[in-house]
Amino acid sequence: MQKVLIIGSGGAGKSTLAVRLGELLGLPVIHLDTLYWKPGWEATPQDDWKRIIAEMVQRERWIMDGNYGGTLEERLKACDTVIFLAFSRLICLCRVFKRVAIYRGRSRPDLNPGCPEQLPDREFLSWIWSYPRKRMPKILETLKALEGQKKIFILKSPSEARRFIDTIGQQATAQR
Repeated sequence: MQKVLIIGSGGAGKSTLAVRLGELLGLPVIHLDTLYWKPGWEATPQDDWKRIIAEMVQRERWIMDGNYGGTLEERLKACDTVIFLAFSRLICLCRVFKRVAIYRGRSRPDLNPGCPEQLPDREFLSWIWSYPRKRMPKILETLKALEGQKKIFILKSPSEARRFIDTIGQQATAQR
């Protein structure tokens, strides 16, 4: 596991998992939200975004968390491992509101300063709510096509994610 891609619905815990996995494996973490969102929640222009992603995937080692469907194919080609957080919409929505409660008015650690956490808008909530029906089936189909080419982990609950981290931690300790 040298190039790890973590994907999943908003609120699934991609950034948290990336940080923990980075600590265990000694890999640098790339939060795509940090690269994409500039202060004031200004989006990176698409040409710049594609260039940034092209540069990031060329790095020798990384854990990269985030969705950004327009660059998913390129990131999937570059990674050796995919972790898909396929959590329920209710878990993801609860986590989004918990995140708002914790960081309201301040930037989260996985975002740039000047991007304060705020109540989610209807579009973001709708995206999370429809994710299992609209996006998850296509992602699962894409991952199935990559079987045998990449290490693929589909984690369906926070407890599965905790067990996964525990296993990686034990393996990392044994290798030291």
